[in-house]
Amino acid sequence: MAYNYDPELVPVAAAFPVLDVSDIHAAREAFFTLRQQLPPFVPPDSLLIEKRAVPGPPGAPDIGVCVITPRELSAPAPALYWIHGGGFILGDVDADMEAPAHIAAALGAVVVSVEYRLAPEHPFPAPAEDCYAGLTWLAGNAGELGIDRARIAIGGVSAGGGLAAAVALMARDRRGPALCLQVLDIPDLDDRLVTPSMRAYTDTPVWDYPSAVLSWQAYLGAGHDGDTSPYAAPARAADLSGLPPAYVVTCEFDPLRDEGIEYAQRLMQAGVPTELHHYPGTFHGSGAAGLGTAISTRMIDDRAAAIARAFARPSVSPA
Repeated sequence: MAYNYDPELVPVAAAFPVLDVSDIHAAREAFFTLRQQLPPFVPPDSLLIEKRAVPGPPGAPDIGVCVITPRELSAPAPALYWIHGGGFILGDVDADMEAPAHIAAALGAVVVSVEYRLAPEHPFPAPAEDCYAGLTWLAGNAGELGIDRARIAIGGVSAGGGLAAAVALMARDRRGPALCLQVLDIPDLDDRLVTPSMRAYTDTPVWDYPSAVLSWQAYLGAGHDGDTSPYAAPARAADLSGLPPAYVVTCEFDPLRDEGIEYAQRLMQAGVPTELHHYPGTFHGSGAAGLGTAISTRMIDDRAAAIARAFARPSVSPA
């Protein structure tokens, strides 16, 4: 199918290799090889980056986190808890450093990225519970980290956006850490895979309908009976009231487009303050893949501005 991409993204889309996730181990190797071909990420000198092992969910192994702290931190500082993407089956903290480092440097925030377990070796609920455990560690160690517990935001991209939405639901239901914002960037929210965009985009760059089918099968596990928890697929949640304000990003030629729009609409209908930003001419992940293009720069700046506004709002009482 021909797609009317933003002119600056046309060569980016053409150059992006096809990632076949039917063989997950081969896909991981291909993803790693692709990363090795790209310029290495060089963090700004203004940031300190530290890897730590912190307690995982009860009865589970420790999880890794990456703590990004401005060298000149004005404590207590706001914090962003960030969750990387990868369709629940790919990726790691090191592959997604641009966004969290940009927020830390631009906003003077502490950013913590979580290294959650991946499917299919660790299907739901392991990844979601890992992400929730990392959030509770961040909030519980706010003093040591120089964090203001009343200004903690959560965010993620793609599968990480879906996990961020899930953790926001878990925090609400479990009376966990209070969140001032949820950043759902091209989020992966619905295992039913029936929206018009999901069914239409079978050959789009980065992510498409066949990849989505395989990733949900891996995430939900071989014994899944169709009764999906909203902590796995937040679009399944019957009640979205009482959730933190949301910033939702969707891309035009993305199979996940419509579920992101529908989730944003349902948040609004539930009384949750919500910004929905839809970018024409873009595809899944083009914000990161098209660094340096005008539209990618706009997406990055818009996201940072939304987080800055959330950090500037009057503090709420933390749970």
